[in-house]
Amino acid sequence: MHQRQDIVIIGGGVIGSSIAYFLKSSDNFTGNVTVIEKDPSYEFGSTGRSWGGIRQQFTTPENIRMSQFAQEFLRDINGYLSVDETAVNVNYNDHGYLFLAKDRQISRLYGNHTLQRGENVDVALLDREDLVRGYPWLNVSDLAGGSLGLSGEGWLDAYSLHQAFRKKALSLGVTYHIAEAADFEIRDNLITAVKLADGSRLNAGVFVNAAGPAAAKTAKWAGIELPVSSRKRYAFSFSCRTPVEGCPLVIDPSGVHFRPEGRQFLAGCSPEPQNDPDCVDFDIDYGWFEEHIWPILAHRVPAFEAIKLESAWAGHYAYNLLDQNAILGPHPDLRNFYFANGFSGHGLQQSPAVGRGISELITYGEYRSLDLSRFSFARIMTGTPILEHNVV
Repeated sequence: MHQRQDIVIIGGGVIGSSIAYFLKSSDNFTGNVTVIEKDPSYEFGSTGRSWGGIRQQFTTPENIRMSQFAQEFLRDINGYLSVDETAVNVNYNDHGYLFLAKDRQISRLYGNHTLQRGENVDVALLDREDLVRGYPWLNVSDLAGGSLGLSGEGWLDAYSLHQAFRKKALSLGVTYHIAEAADFEIRDNLITAVKLADGSRLNAGVFVNAAGPAAAKTAKWAGIELPVSSRKRYAFSFSCRTPVEGCPLVIDPSGVHFRPEGRQFLAGCSPEPQNDPDCVDFDIDYGWFEEHIWPILAHRVPAFEAIKLESAWAGHYAYNLLDQNAILGPHPDLRNFYFANGFSGHGLQQSPAVGRGISELITYGEYRSLDLSRFSFARIMTGTPILEHNVV
């Protein structure tokens, strides 16, 4: 057990801040925690540019259970993250996710439903007539049905959740060190210090890689190949004159997804793997919206034929090339080096469970609340993917 060790977390986003919070809130952890953050403004961080979605409609039980804990966490967020009795507001909107399916996809949707109901997910299967009754603005001509989350799904203000974790961690004594990590010092198969770009160094007993899209670079300082790449994703905000009432977060069979955002809507779509290169810039390809996303939006919701694009932004996924699932826990050989990487767009909703889980591993040497050992680095070494079919 490492409960008396000092901990250095590389990455001050929502994952790193959640780990820091759960460590310092544990009565059984007595060490110091330092979070190295390169950009305290978070202007270009992954968290602040997230859609803030939380869903339980996954096809991997552990992913479902992590989101279920996120819902539990949000219900008592003030009990967890309030500082000086100041209420925490992350503007959570409890709306379902609606996965739409054509004929060729409906068997998988039914299979997903069976698994999800086995995990106590509050989800309903809808046929075409159900879709017509519930969403009269939806074009169902080429659809066979859908899957709707009835509760326990929605979206929130990602930045507010991140800041709540950070403020609570600070109040518990976590140190946030504004610096750029540059390398590790390693001796006797243990990391002994992290070197900073200004020439200084931080010693500790345990180091956590929570570096988001820069995770592979951080792992490489220890001679470890981590299959996590920075992949750019766009969010396009548009307005529509015609009311589209009761709109959940809709995932079209094409992969285009959209949801309401106040009086406007957000839309996006992940590209095909062959057109999804590593990327670190924030340039926006408006042609992707005009040529690919908008035609699908207009087909699925006829009211979207007449819309006005209001704004757009780009962010980056820490994309796990093996299976788009998290990589969690210590390296098998470099045992004081922990991973919390590769969330592939699901980091925000998984941050409470991951923070708690990594804290337990460091403090007790094992998971105690939710067994996430399936996501260990061992599968990276063997190249054995965890197949998650509901990746958005």
